[in-house]
Amino acid sequence: MLIRTLLFLAVLALPAIAHADPCEGALPRRAGATFSGVVRYVGDGDSLCVGQTSDAGAWIEVRLADFDAPELNAQGGARAKATLERIAMGRQVRCVAGGGRSRRVISFDRVIALCRIGDRTIGDLLREAGGEEGGR
Repeated sequence: MLIRTLLFLAVLALPAIAHADPCEGALPRRAGATFSGVVRYVGDGDSLCVGQTSDAGAWIEVRLADFDAPELNAQGGARAKATLERIAMGRQVRCVAGGGRSRRVISFDRVIALCRIGDRTIGDLLREAGGEEGGR
């Protein structure tokens, strides 16, 4: 009976583990700091992780400064995430930290940054693709 209970609890914990954010890199702490890499993970419609290598321990978690998507669990949230994945996943980006309200750089363990693919901001690319805004 104890084994069955432990197995049941382990199965319940799996979804939480599967949805855990893998980005563990050190965040830039000052406005204007630049970083670049490949988009390795998309958390929702306005959050992603940037890394130079496949080592998630070095990936920087980013909250896009120029786009505010619906929360993942809100109406349109899953669609917003899929749009960001389609636009950015696996693409090379250049980011500049800052741009948050009151020039904040860090918000909820993510760096707020303006990120570009080529010469276009990801926010502009999302709007062009019909990405839904309306978070927070």
